[in-house]
Amino acid sequence: MNTARTIAAMDDRSAKDDLALVAVTVVGLSRLLEPPAIWLVAAALLGAMLLGTLQVLTDEVHPSQAWGGIPIESLILSSVAAVACLGAIRLVPFGLLLVPALAITWLIVGRTLTLEVRLTRITERLTSDDRSALLVTILLVAFLAFTGVAAMVPGGLAQAGGALGESNLLVLAAGDALVAGLLGYRAASLRVTTVRDALWSALTYATAIAIGAAALRAMAIPALIGPALLTLAFYLWDAFIGTTRRRRDLRWIAQIVVLVGLGLIVAVWNLLLRG
Repeated sequence: MNTARTIAAMDDRSAKDDLALVAVTVVGLSRLLEPPAIWLVAAALLGAMLLGTLQVLTDEVHPSQAWGGIPIESLILSSVAAVACLGAIRLVPFGLLLVPALAITWLIVGRTLTLEVRLTRITERLTSDDRSALLVTILLVAFLAFTGVAAMVPGGLAQAGGALGESNLLVLAAGDALVAGLLGYRAASLRVTTVRDALWSALTYATAIAIGAAALRAMAIPALIGPALLTLAFYLWDAFIGTTRRRRDLRWIAQIVVLVGLGLIVAVWNLLLRG
């Protein structure tokens, strides 16, 4: 029996489990808070998860790979997952139902950490199975995050709050845009090789989803259908970017035209509804 390998494996599980436990603790305690305090806790949890994930992944890098450092995109998925659960748990009423909700939080955060650890260890090009697993996880986290953002904004879910004020609509769109930008950066890292291209892609994800969030809230889409449609929009935008990735100039022009056109339509629509 290889004792050193066994101890290393125990340390590995302990590091990931400890970080997941921290996330669960913060998520559970956040259920006692209301806006705007909940947003401060969400920001703090995001920062803590980014640093914690960096530490976990750094410990997982083989010494021969350590010089390359940890790709920044590898820190995103588990961090957004934790914040997504923080928001989504607000839909769970106080009581025994919080116990399975916190257990699901632990499983989701742990799953994303395990996935990123496995992908970080891969030194060759990712296989199609690896890419599919990552994309599916990104979509799951996106749905939870869009749901969580709506739950943290008063009236963010049409069924829960009636009319949504202009300031809250901006907060809703900004929150969804941040989620889409972060997850979009992670998805774009599968296709592009430069930070500049990844940032541009992340910006287009953020803009597209912000427009979509404003449009869906204007239509008063009830309950969780809105976050589900935003997740579908995220997937479709990812597919659109993927099909045009080889025509760089035309791709950028097409994306700008589409986003500007959609933005103008949604802006006029909201003005007419409020008028």
